[in-house]
Amino acid sequence: MPPTEINIGLLGAGVVGSGTLDVLWRRRERIAAAVGCPLEVRRVLVRDPGRPRPVAIPAGLLTTDPSAILEDPAIPIVVELMGGIEPAHGYIAAALRAGKHVVTANKDVIATYGYELFRLANDRGVNLFFEGSVGGGIPVVTTLRHGLVANQVGAIQAIINGTTNYILTAMEQDRDYADALREAQQLGYAEANPRNDVEGIDAAYKLAILSTLAFRSEVRPIDVRHFGITRLQAKDFRYAAEMGYVIKLIAASRLLDGQIEAGVYPALLPRTHHLASVKGVFNAILIDGDQIDTLMLYGRGAGAQPTASAVVADICTVARDLIRGVVDRIDLSGQPRPVVDFDDTESRYYIRMQVADQPGVLAQIARVLGDGRISIASVIQKETDETARSAELVIMTHAAQHRGVVAALEAIGHLAVVRDISNVLRVLR
Repeated sequence: MPPTEINIGLLGAGVVGSGTLDVLWRRRERIAAAVGCPLEVRRVLVRDPGRPRPVAIPAGLLTTDPSAILEDPAIPIVVELMGGIEPAHGYIAAALRAGKHVVTANKDVIATYGYELFRLANDRGVNLFFEGSVGGGIPVVTTLRHGLVANQVGAIQAIINGTTNYILTAMEQDRDYADALREAQQLGYAEANPRNDVEGIDAAYKLAILSTLAFRSEVRPIDVRHFGITRLQAKDFRYAAEMGYVIKLIAASRLLDGQIEAGVYPALLPRTHHLASVKGVFNAILIDGDQIDTLMLYGRGAGAQPTASAVVADICTVARDLIRGVVDRIDLSGQPRPVVDFDDTESRYYIRMQVADQPGVLAQIARVLGDGRISIASVIQKETDETARSAELVIMTHAAQHRGVVAALEAIGHLAVVRDISNVLRVLR
């Protein structure tokens, strides 16, 4: 006989936690019909029971003691929405060891400790679901875990940070970085301290999760080199547009010769690229599989409602599994694959620099690039200050090794005719 109800313990009642409670209670009948029995929230762990919250929580449900959830045998499903690494990681591990099923939206924990927790869940015969950790309401985790199980995924290219995509979309309209960031903060899209977003850290954690699932091999955040958007200027977008490109913060990983390449960086994309038209706070993920060619997932990547939608969907799946007595094991059967040092990866490059406007400048720069085995594909030169005899060069290279480009630019920066190396961006196809 199916249970008459399934109890849930919720760790954290912040923005996403409150949103999840709202959906569970507001859609109670629909969820019960989909699962096969009602889902009851039995306890909610909070730091301050008296704090006002977006959704009213009956005082009898609130607790400040995690053991009231983690050690309660009547709670088979624990939902962790606290954020941060600790104590969330410890609570998730304790719940799994206690034989409880876990749903989380914690990007930091899954990226940092995911492989360890996956093994623990499999060993204990319980579910661990984490759709809300990447892409908000976009079902990319489910797609990689289940929808593409028959595929060998070869590559991922993604826009998975809505804050930076909003800023870059504004800069396409000739806004400067500081102004675009300020607007994003006023609208609630960017934090007061936006470092994790604008430096590519948030996207690197998400890419680590996606790459681990896609390639069935552990990829940690430390393995993903990340570069931010703070050096971009409106003129970079104008030059890119002249050449038929847009600029996006791209999270990309791929399999190459049995190894994994992974990185997050602002890049020039051709206007015809699938990700070029992704605007504002929206996210999109391109996945290349050997059976499907290319799949694109698109939607809102963050916020209380999209993330709560993903969390509730995971809760319902776990509840159905619990009723049927089955467990959705996480596939750890892939062979370990090394992650390539980012300095050894190759790409085409866009290089913008301020130089003296005099004969022989380009020849000196080209000689240094040539010594580094870097071939020039095209050059744009614009006079910027006639009085100071200053010009701006934009150089597009053919494919070159990142290590070689860094070394060549260091040497170019010491040339007397070079006044500033303003920006260096990858160019994707």
